[in-house]
Amino acid sequence: MLAFTNALGERLLTFFSFFGEVYLLLVQTLAGLFRQKGIRRLTANQMAQLGIESLPIVAVTMIFSGMVLAYHASQQAGKLGIGTLVGWLVAETMCRELGPVLVSVVVAARGGSAMAAELGTMQVTEQIDALRAMATDPVEYLVAPRFLACLIMVPILVLIGDTLGVVGGYLMALTAPAINDVAYFSEIPPRLAEWTVAGGVVKSVFFGIIIALVGCHQGLFCRRASEEVGRAVTRSVVYCIMLIYAANLLLTAIVYPN
Repeated sequence: MLAFTNALGERLLTFFSFFGEVYLLLVQTLAGLFRQKGIRRLTANQMAQLGIESLPIVAVTMIFSGMVLAYHASQQAGKLGIGTLVGWLVAETMCRELGPVLVSVVVAARGGSAMAAELGTMQVTEQIDALRAMATDPVEYLVAPRFLACLIMVPILVLIGDTLGVVGGYLMALTAPAINDVAYFSEIPPRLAEWTVAGGVVKSVFFGIIIALVGCHQGLFCRRASEEVGRAVTRSVVYCIMLIYAANLLLTAIVYPN
């Protein structure tokens, strides 16, 4: 019983320490956004890396997800005789849930892991200590540009992913007999509300914050051993995915109350 209590207490302390460190990192990052003079150039570089390098896997993921969604929707729509609504069903599902969540998970696996690996390697090789020795705040110089890049690029990638998901559904509509490919796009504008699309973008902003903070946190707090970099990368991806799913539940209830 004593061993169980000690193990539980250690896990709880680790849990609260993690969120406390992430919160302090958020505060320092927000302050660093206004103090870093070269934030635009550094952010542009991070945006190029995060957006361009994540776009191919985002495109593949969303196109095939849209095709699979349209395939299942067509089977049920064929039974109910509402094949003309498949386009709207795909667009509604993509913009509400699948687009923001799947794109954010992909970016977390691609971009968040890269942040943890880069900063973790810098921590192990004492480059972050060198920045402090040169009177440069690592949070301002390293974290703030990545934070701002995620804040901008994740919503943009979500909009692109939503579009590609709908296009993927249309590609399936061309071959599925239960879907009216002519009416696929015609039913989307009158039925898809503007807030449905905007709500997914709003959620993606918070997902971008999670990706940046967790990825950078795991890199900055990486222990100084070569094998710890790999562990930090693994933790960053796992923590990002878990927090994205948890935040999605809360944000869905707030953004789409009805």
